[in-house]
Amino acid sequence: MIRVSRLFPTASIGVYLVALAAVVAVPLLVFVAFLMMELESNEREILSNETAEDAQLVARAIDRELQDMSTTLRILATSPELENGDLRSFHNRTQNSLRSNSVYVILVDRDGQQRLNTRVPFGTPLGKVANVGSLESALKSRVTEVSNVFFGATSGRFVFNITLPLPRSLSHVGAALIMTQNVEDLQRLVSTEGLVKDWSVAVVDGTGKVVTSSGDKSLAFGSTFPEETLRLMSGFSGTIEDVDGAPRQMYGYAQVTGWSWKAIVWGPIESAQASILSTMRQLIGGSLLFLAIGMLFAWLVARQLRIPIRQIAEMAERIGKGEIVSPVETKITEANQIAIALSNASFDRSQAEDRIHLILHELVHRTKNILTLVQAMMRQLARQDTTMEEFQKAIGNRLQGLGKSIEALAREQWAGVSIRRVVEIQLGTFAEAFERVEMRGEDFTLKAEAVQNLGLVLHELATNSVKYGALSVPQGKVCLTWENLEVDDETKLRIRWEELDGPPAKEPSRTGFGTTIVQRHASAAFSGTVEMQFLNEGLRWTLTAPRAAFERDSSESLKDLAFN
Repeated sequence: MIRVSRLFPTASIGVYLVALAAVVAVPLLVFVAFLMMELESNEREILSNETAEDAQLVARAIDRELQDMSTTLRILATSPELENGDLRSFHNRTQNSLRSNSVYVILVDRDGQQRLNTRVPFGTPLGKVANVGSLESALKSRVTEVSNVFFGATSGRFVFNITLPLPRSLSHVGAALIMTQNVEDLQRLVSTEGLVKDWSVAVVDGTGKVVTSSGDKSLAFGSTFPEETLRLMSGFSGTIEDVDGAPRQMYGYAQVTGWSWKAIVWGPIESAQASILSTMRQLIGGSLLFLAIGMLFAWLVARQLRIPIRQIAEMAERIGKGEIVSPVETKITEANQIAIALSNASFDRSQAEDRIHLILHELVHRTKNILTLVQAMMRQLARQDTTMEEFQKAIGNRLQGLGKSIEALAREQWAGVSIRRVVEIQLGTFAEAFERVEMRGEDFTLKAEAVQNLGLVLHELATNSVKYGALSVPQGKVCLTWENLEVDDETKLRIRWEELDGPPAKEPSRTGFGTTIVQRHASAAFSGTVEMQFLNEGLRWTLTAPRAAFERDSSESLKDLAFN
């Protein structure tokens, strides 16, 4: 696993503080940018809905205009003058009634030949209508239809027609009634009032030609609306975006219900979102300014931190040379606390060096004692009639037990080890046999000398039991107890090793090193008495000695222990 610290380079505190300012500010900037993007997206959706609604409003206005013209045609088709074939009277009456509406009526035959046109006086020679295709379509479908925009021959302007097929009962006067109107008259229905600045509106016919248009980017009458954009306007109504152009455009469209025309509202998205884009620019600019100010402030703070850090570094260098230093005063509370701690550490170091000298002296003293004990052990074993292999084994086992006691003391800095821990260390070597040792007694801490001496004695007792005593048979067990005794106003400790359910204990015929350890050495080391009973149930070994010879005084300091 890669350590996290390796990911950071070595740099000055100024670099890290500036980086910290950036780490704090950049996520905030990102979050602000995210919120602005979400707001822009919501505004875009609202704009899309409003654009589609504007297109529908225009489409409904156009639809009402076309419906009104269609209704007028149906009323004119029922006039008595037309039924009676009095075309002059029909012409005059219709011309007078529609004069204020800027619309005109044409009566045509099936081939498109005009029979009357209210644009001109009755009897004026007339030709065929310019949009015969629209007439043929209406006659075929027998429904009222609106034509595409075209240039009228009679009017000399761009116009459109509403064609009403006449019933067969009026075939003697003509095939259809047509109401025609100049396309510029529809501009009143496509006002850009209420739209965003720079936006436009247009109405296109079934072929994509502009019927009427108004706005900043209005199109000429009869011009063709961009075909690629029209192809994207599928469905009855909706919005599309042109992201290829600059600026980006949004188009809202709606089909004029029942007719082939379509209303379109369009304009640059940027104009509609000018306020939010301005707010976004201000937020981004302010955020970058905030980031720059934060980094500048972090750099200034770093400069202020360098002075106390250098002062503290100088204190540390002097401590490294062994000097006792006094604390320096800075403008930073934490730095002052570190300076005080370093000053105290310089005093503690001086005291620790004195203690180390004492410990080294004690170590030499204890080493001499251990070597003396080992020498005595080797001399005693050497007197016995054993082979070299047995001698090495005996020495190795006892040194191993002694080493475990010393190791436990070293872990506790020679301050002592609990009696239960000593038993576990010495008897734990004998694996399964240790599970058959029962300990009874209140735990307490042994002093260093007692740990070594008692450990050596327990090791000998356990070794003898595993070879010849209760622990040499599966059913055997050992009960190790210790308790306080009050003898002549003195507190003594009695430790008893009692073997049960094992082979009968036999008193050795000669005194070996093990016997010397558990009897003479135990009594001498603890200034007590040792009693050994060789019973049928097993060996019973009892040591009675002053408790002070065992227990470490909790008030003793390391300095006091060093000279015990």
